Amino acid sequence: MKHNAEVQESRFDTPKWVVVVLLLAVAVGGNAWFADQALLYRVLGVVVICGVAAAIALTTAKGQALMDLARGSKREIQRVVWPTRQETIQTTLIVLAAVLVVGLLLWLIDTVLGWAMSGIIG
Repeated sequence: MKHNAEVQESRFDTPKWVVVVLLLAVAVGGNAWFADQALLYRVLGVVVICGVAAAIALTTAKGQALMDLARGSKREIQRVVWPTRQETIQTTLIVLAAVLVVGLLLWLIDTVLGWAMSGIIG
């Protein structure tokens, strides 16, 4: 099931993006301007302004496309067959054993080559 419906871009999308960019600039500039204020107030101000900017951005065509993508992703994640706890533990133990074996082999090769080079160099 493919969903290729394109969202029509309205004539208000460009002004909305300008407002979003201006709001983000106000958040950054306001954070610097009010540097002498408590961090909590500055963080709350930035979060509120960024929330408003995000809400405006989501009303544009690209924002709607992003929301459609998020909804589709959520549906796909719900279809995934996740492994059981036992399968996860078994797979993890196999990976750990393989890492241990490869690590030991690399250590052994490094040690043998180190001894060989010490014997050659003197």
